[in-house]
Amino acid sequence: KMLDVCLLGTSGMLPLPGRWLTSLLLRYNGSSMLIDCGEGTQIAIKEKGWSFHPIDVICFTHYHADHISGLPGLLLTIGNSDRTEPVTLIGPKGLSRVVSALRVIAPELPYELRFIELSESREHISINGYEIDAFKVNHAVTCYGYAVNIPRIGKFDVEKAKALEIPQKAWNRLQHGSTVELDGRVYTPDMVMGAPRKGLKVTYCTDSRPVKSISENAQGSDLFICEGMYGEKGKESKAREYKHMTFVEAAHLAREAQVKEMWLTHFSPSLVRPADYVAGIQKIFPNVQAGTDGKTVELGFED
Repeated sequence: KMLDVCLLGTSGMLPLPGRWLTSLLLRYNGSSMLIDCGEGTQIAIKEKGWSFHPIDVICFTHYHADHISGLPGLLLTIGNSDRTEPVTLIGPKGLSRVVSALRVIAPELPYELRFIELSESREHISINGYEIDAFKVNHAVTCYGYAVNIPRIGKFDVEKAKALEIPQKAWNRLQHGSTVELDGRVYTPDMVMGAPRKGLKVTYCTDSRPVKSISENAQGSDLFICEGMYGEKGKESKAREYKHMTFVEAAHLAREAQVKEMWLTHFSPSLVRPADYVAGIQKIFPNVQAGTDGKTVELGFED
């Protein structure tokens, strides 16, 4: 099983030719999860060649137009893909009100929408194999980052199962975490399962000042996708005023969080060639790249 990660769009505020608004799509075990849905998101999905039907979860960082204005069209397209199963939407308080307003232009959907509204500074949601930590960040409006974990159970110990004379027909269920009763004996998973192994973790954060909650929640991520609104020098006061982040600030967060890799995203329209400014922050955090539309990675579990 792999976790596929695709950065669909990397633009902030305004879509540009070849650069759609910020959005991220994850695929794991047949279930897709989208974070943010700015204008052009469904075109970006189409360009990538990924499918609309398996999108089970859509998370929103906040309700500025460049992060949610693509939603009505996307919901209609998901409906046209013959989906009838519910879609779960997650976002800050006010989500159902915002979505209802947008749905004036998409009133008929063949599936149900379910809403999870966030109000605490940190909330945990388990859905479709994704373990999601939503955490409050610091923007002009209420805004959340998302750390997505795919946990991995321990190894099944065949020798132990044989030594304890556990019947083979119980093995599969024990491996999947069930307690099994056979011939008057009770077998529990901990009798045959090793310690949990390292899972996978992707953290996505955009539209915020650098705050401690980001480095805490991104801790140890395999991939950290972070806002880099400004790469050029001299934009620090602008970043502070509009509650955004510079490349330098993002690099410090990545270093603090000890992530394996960072992709920058949500570039200002004035930042025409983000990649030109990456070398300047590699001394702070070496494994960093400027995100590009359609940038994809397949994350696999360690052996």
